[in-house]
Amino acid sequence: MTFARPLLLVLLLALPLWWWWRRQRLARLAGAPMSDVRPAMGPVERLWIARLPVSLRSLCLAAWIIAAAGPRVGSARAELRSEGISIVLAMDISSSMLAEDFSPANRLDVARRTATEFVRARASDRIGLVAFAGQALTQVPITTDYEVLEEAIRQLRVGILEDGTAIGTAIATSANRLRRTPGKSKVVVLLTDGENNKGTVDPRTAAQAAAAFGIKIYTIGVGTQGEAPVPTGQGPLGLRYETMPVKIDEQLLGEIAHTTGGRYFRATDAASLSNIFAEINRLEKTPVQHLVYHRFEEAYRVPLGIGLLALALELVLAGTFAVRVP
Repeated sequence: MTFARPLLLVLLLALPLWWWWRRQRLARLAGAPMSDVRPAMGPVERLWIARLPVSLRSLCLAAWIIAAAGPRVGSARAELRSEGISIVLAMDISSSMLAEDFSPANRLDVARRTATEFVRARASDRIGLVAFAGQALTQVPITTDYEVLEEAIRQLRVGILEDGTAIGTAIATSANRLRRTPGKSKVVVLLTDGENNKGTVDPRTAAQAAAAFGIKIYTIGVGTQGEAPVPTGQGPLGLRYETMPVKIDEQLLGEIAHTTGGRYFRATDAASLSNIFAEINRLEKTPVQHLVYHRFEEAYRVPLGIGLLALALELVLAGTFAVRVP
């Protein structure tokens, strides 16, 4: 139980003071020729009957003070509200993503797994998926349907787009998806393992346009340092791999991130890629607002009724069993 006006309860302290003042007054009148109260009953019950009306009056005053303080009972309900962040995952699906330097799987398999973990770590964000190679294609528009998004990530395959690495086109496609989404926080997570060699959009120009729309880009360069087994064609038993130098335009990716207020990361193995996604999760936390609703029922009627009942009994007793003598 709580009180709407708890300060009024301080008035309850006046009741003991009133009893003390009354006792002092009766002590001064002890020598008067007439008693303070003349009961209509026998001498055994005299003291009890004499005090009862005054006690009822005290009970009445105490109950009314409590009623005036506004007692109420109820419960509180908390609600979480979140504006959320709009995110586009731009994932490279060029043939070089099949390089097997991210043991025990290739780069694309590891990227799919860590991207799925990233999605599952978000609570109320809107997320979209853009796949790119020589072209860029929106796989999933901005959505909060994480199951559909996870399934689309699992279905990413090399070969569904023209081969190559069109980083500028990927940024432009992602920014186009984000520029009309609600909310202040808009983020692109761009994952690639190569250099920009396709597309008609310059990556730096695309980054500047994204920054103008308030879009932040985190770039991730995927690949080991030095050399890695990269698929170079189809052999009689499947893909034919050759050990080739790993070429990632880290300067370009760093400039893109810097232009938009993001960061560039380099992932050299599965563990580091997982840590990078975890770091982005930490950097881009969803602001959450806690709203607490209180539902109360006023409970003043009970003490008010008790006070009225006590007052009625006092009037009855004062007029029958105990008669006040002036």
